[in-house]
Amino acid sequence: MITIDARGMKYKELNELVKQSMAHGAQEISIKNVNGHRFIGDGLKGRQKIIIKGTPGNDMAAFMDGLHLEILGNAQDAVGNTMNDGIIVIHGDARDTLGYAMRGGEIYVQGNVGYRVGIHMKGYMDKNPVIVVGGKAGDFFAEYMAGGIQIVLGLNLKSGEKIVGDYCGAGMHGGVIYLRGEVDPQQLGKEVKVVPLEEEDYTILNKYVGRFAAYFKFDAEEIMNKEFKKLIPYNKRPYGNMYAKW
Repeated sequence: MITIDARGMKYKELNELVKQSMAHGAQEISIKNVNGHRFIGDGLKGRQKIIIKGTPGNDMAAFMDGLHLEILGNAQDAVGNTMNDGIIVIHGDARDTLGYAMRGGEIYVQGNVGYRVGIHMKGYMDKNPVIVVGGKAGDFFAEYMAGGIQIVLGLNLKSGEKIVGDYCGAGMHGGVIYLRGEVDPQQLGKEVKVVPLEEEDYTILNKYVGRFAAYFKFDAEEIMNKEFKKLIPYNKRPYGNMYAKW
């Protein structure tokens, strides 16, 4: 393992060191004293593992294609922006636009996430992106979602707290959302509806909840004991009337 101390470094210097380490064959890199450094893991391709100790800055893992990033702390905005493949594990909270336009890979967040998580998330052919949130999500969760899987577990919610904010699934036209617990219909975008779970849904949930539990040392069976709500889009072209007819 290679260890990099980011204290006092500019983000460009840090990212160049990471790239150089990978080019010289490093399979595991530990970065300590990370404090707002942006663009860590951006555009990198491979199967290496990067362990980040601290709070990385915006756009971590943007366009990433295959790495395993583990963050021992919180993360800022736009983690996994247009991410193509790989795994991100965040041992804390993440902020807004997590997984923006994400098109592959998996993101696991132990705590809460901010606004517009999974916005424009999409799947294509064998690509089926996944986001699993242990806590709660803010407004506009899964806005304009076009594919993939998003799961919110609502663990350790306080009395009166809601698992998602308002406008959940607004403009959604593909993919599926699973919420562990109740959701007020008034919180949902007009393009989504709640439907019963089928056997295939439990297979999906067992798979990704199991991985979440393994990463963060939870009891997967205990998590699965609570009822989930399944949200799907019922209009494939919610704004079709806004386009010109040919």
